Amino acid sequence: MGVEYAEYRSLDAVGIAELVAKGELAPDEPLNAAIARAEEVNGRLNAIVHPMHDLARERARAGVSGPLAGVPFLIKDLTQDYAGTPTTGGSRALRGHVAAEHSVVVRSWLDAGLLVFGKTNTPEFGTKSVTEPEAHGPTRNPWNLAHTPGGSSGGSAAAVAAGVVPAAGASDGGGSIRIPAACCGLFGLKPGRGLLSCGPGYAEYFHGAATEGVITRTVRDSAALLDVMTAIDDPGGPYRTAKPDTPYAELARREPGRLRIGFTSRSPLGTPVDAEAVTAVESAAALLTELGHDVEPAEPEIDGVRMAQDFLMMWGAEAAATVARIRREGGARPRDFELDTRLLAGAARSVRAEAYLTALERWNGYTRALAAFHARYDLLLTPVLSGPPLPVGALDTPLPLRLVGEITLRLGLAGHAAKTPMWQKQLIANLAPVPFTQLANITGRPAMSVPLHTTTSGLPLGVQFVAGLGGEPTLLALAAQLEAARPWADAEPPL
Repeated sequence: MGVEYAEYRSLDAVGIAELVAKGELAPDEPLNAAIARAEEVNGRLNAIVHPMHDLARERARAGVSGPLAGVPFLIKDLTQDYAGTPTTGGSRALRGHVAAEHSVVVRSWLDAGLLVFGKTNTPEFGTKSVTEPEAHGPTRNPWNLAHTPGGSSGGSAAAVAAGVVPAAGASDGGGSIRIPAACCGLFGLKPGRGLLSCGPGYAEYFHGAATEGVITRTVRDSAALLDVMTAIDDPGGPYRTAKPDTPYAELARREPGRLRIGFTSRSPLGTPVDAEAVTAVESAAALLTELGHDVEPAEPEIDGVRMAQDFLMMWGAEAAATVARIRREGGARPRDFELDTRLLAGAARSVRAEAYLTALERWNGYTRALAAFHARYDLLLTPVLSGPPLPVGALDTPLPLRLVGEITLRLGLAGHAAKTPMWQKQLIANLAPVPFTQLANITGRPAMSVPLHTTTSGLPLGVQFVAGLGGEPTLLALAAQLEAARPWADAEPPL
């Protein structure tokens, strides 16, 4: 007995769970198919960095229950702790780290009956929009192995796109669900601030700008998994966020109604936007108009460069705090961290507390400006990326700059260098490929990437929708409508 790959690939998570519940599939059959597919393709993708096959098979034999019982699943090697297994965060500094307990989000997935059989690759501490950590090597895009699947949830996206699993754990602090979804032709919903627990190790990530989540092939899987993740109670969390009385799975099946949607393809940084990204947005706007929505050019009134600087200041501070904690608790050496991480952390250590808090206070202004936009429009439509998925290695720091960086760190001058126009210009340049996603994180608004476009070279390129507070039901309902109008789940990369 066994399920063939073609049948397995045709099923999403909800479909697998239904067949397991009916007894038409044994709990271990989808798992065996997933492991077989992983063993077939992971050598080319490098999506899974910590296999957990025996743990998953043991759980399948013992019997699982829950709304998604028997569905194979992968979790991200960053914050998604599974007791007794490694969580390295993509870093050499955490090679020996083993999680002592499940994180709350992992516990929610296990309670739902998901069979976790591995952890997926991520850039060091999730700090980049590509998945190329020195600790584990680069993950590659199933649609073209020369290109990135995005980051930081690139391992999860590559595994889902390659048919290893129908859905996988992800997280998003600056676009890390939406960017890989856009690169790999998948659906990715970033929930709003506070909806999902970050416990027990954290109250909230990055002032609430970062969240756990999933990447899926189908909208209904994302809705079902959002129900799973919001079902678990975390009494130690910082606050309780209101959730709709109706399950997200049901809300996703409802018509979205006639929506007012403002769209733009202008980079908030003033940096170039490729014609493919512009076409992706214009094509989406045309489809939305055909579906009866009111669509017109519009964008929030926000200083995008100032916002990027404020985002990066706190992004660097997070890196500095992470490096300090790991060194304090685990005895890691500076060379155990990647150069880019050490430079980011070193620059952040020169920031005065008053400057940090002033930048954080400006986040309120960006939030108010986006709220003013949402008073006129239900949704904001933008590209996810400023162009097609980058070639692997495109964001590598050139050797001359690496040498200068090492010297700067040895002399303790990273903080001084960070104040120079050249440094600031380079930081902004690093966000140029993904300038559209940070706004939803800073403001804590839900946002999604929808796979509506394919480039002339055959690479996926998703578009982004940003909703107002509590807008997850609207996003899911619209995504389901778009999925019905322009289906994507059956598209399979040429692996």
